[in-house]
Amino acid sequence: MHDLEISVLNKINSWLQGSYDIDTKKEIKTLLDEKAYIELTDSFYKNLEFGTGGLRGTMGPGTNRINKYTIGAATQGLSNFLLKKYPGEKIKVAVAHDSRNQSDYFAGITAEVFSANGIHVYFFKALRPTPLLSFAIRELGCKSGVMITASHNPKEYNGYKAYGNDGGQFISPDDKMVMDEVSAIKGVEFIKFERVDQNIELITESLDNLYLDKITALSVSPEAIQRQKDLKIVYSPIHGTGITLVPAALERFGFRNVNIVEEQANPDGNFPTVVYPNPEEQEALSLALTKARAIDADLVLATDPDADRVGIAVKDNKGEFILLNGNQTGSLLINYLLSAWEQKGKLTGNEYIVSTVVTTKLIEDIARKRNVSFFETLTGFKWIGALITELQSKKTFIAGGEESYGYLVGELVRDKDAVISCAFIAEMTAYYKDMGSSLYQAMLDMYHEYGFYKEKLVSITKKGKTGAEEIKAMMQRFRTNTPESLGGSKVIRLKDYELGKNTDLISGKSDKLNYPKSDVLQFITADGCIISARPSGTEPKIKFYCSVKTALPDTNKFDQVSLDLDKKIDHIMKDLEV
Repeated sequence: MHDLEISVLNKINSWLQGSYDIDTKKEIKTLLDEKAYIELTDSFYKNLEFGTGGLRGTMGPGTNRINKYTIGAATQGLSNFLLKKYPGEKIKVAVAHDSRNQSDYFAGITAEVFSANGIHVYFFKALRPTPLLSFAIRELGCKSGVMITASHNPKEYNGYKAYGNDGGQFISPDDKMVMDEVSAIKGVEFIKFERVDQNIELITESLDNLYLDKITALSVSPEAIQRQKDLKIVYSPIHGTGITLVPAALERFGFRNVNIVEEQANPDGNFPTVVYPNPEEQEALSLALTKARAIDADLVLATDPDADRVGIAVKDNKGEFILLNGNQTGSLLINYLLSAWEQKGKLTGNEYIVSTVVTTKLIEDIARKRNVSFFETLTGFKWIGALITELQSKKTFIAGGEESYGYLVGELVRDKDAVISCAFIAEMTAYYKDMGSSLYQAMLDMYHEYGFYKEKLVSITKKGKTGAEEIKAMMQRFRTNTPESLGGSKVIRLKDYELGKNTDLISGKSDKLNYPKSDVLQFITADGCIISARPSGTEPKIKFYCSVKTALPDTNKFDQVSLDLDKKIDHIMKDLEV
């Protein structure tokens, strides 16, 4: 036992002696017998906290794991927050879950704890996408909502996304208040687990239909879809919730040739056909690409388990399928929407576009050229959602997106929405095909017009307590020893979002960054490269976002210029010494 810190050992003993179920105690005892001290330390050395995506972690016993008790404590804390925030009001919440192992069980626990606290729960009787939960909160007049999901993380993970009354994830000061209420739950005896049946109401398919009707009403180019209704689309839900709504949304938009990847159609928390259920990974789309080649498809779409992110593949000018990254898809989507709105005479000067500080600056250029207002938020779609709520009824939100494959069109929800995005990516593909072009050619034309922006994300994983400390030390090193040059170009500006400082490194002068505090550093070089360093709020990773840019006067030179930009990014990463 001497290999465990005393604080960890105390927590373990409190679980072994407390009112926890027999199976949980057995799991802990087995780990002790096996002297699995590293795993036990990681399971108990801290409490899971709300990050940019709520609560997320691997499943298992312990205060730093996703289990009945951490889910119960989160819900009890959230209940206490709601009861204090809305005294004397009838409080309603919505609860949904994805296809992960135990998601339905954890959703049931969440509903039971809410109900035991006198809160009315609208409960999705079967798995549904995250964006539908956001829609339900707004549509059903809820004060909050919870989605049980770990998004695109590996199968060992699960999580808990908490939402406010606008259908967006909690932001300051409410997020801190919820965290304080959760951390105030000092033991299992403070959690009300006793289900109150009359406080739980099942949500029916009528909400699906309302959502689909409202999505379809947003379509900008129905005539192009009608002419290209046989556009060949391959779709994979990667064993997730997308199967419940994406095919239906594509059908409502008018697409008649949607081919589902059958091997990945059934929801399954083991994600048996992929290493990671992440549409950012080529491996996760391999079955979809095989099908696409077999039928000579126009477009490949794949969504993550909770259907808030979408990855796509298109044919290049040689007829080979390539995956587009999140920056490319987001830029194309916003460029298409602004073109289509302009053609329809819908741009009044009151519209706006949003992206995040680590997303390509190409989106800003596209918006500015059409005199559409552009806003930039911190990383995490909750900030985009909060801005939409703030500007509601003042300005018209057209679309927003972030490099991590999350986009939103229209104001129906307050989170990234792969259901809406799939429908509009298909519409965009039909629009360009109707003009005798393709999505790939549209991308080349966009780079020719605005400049060739190329981005790369490099993620470094550092697991456990020691990993968290290493990441912290890495950020501290960059703060105190800013690189003098990156990729052969002098670093001329440092933006520190934690300190709220924007420093001109030539003059030494600083001004204020008007963002909430966030542990993000940005290095800007003399030739316009932007390199951002950011610890993940949901995974044991530090992420480096590299953005470089050059002109593309000749689209036939795309491949060569792309290679040159890759070399530039490699040079930058080498200079960072990570």
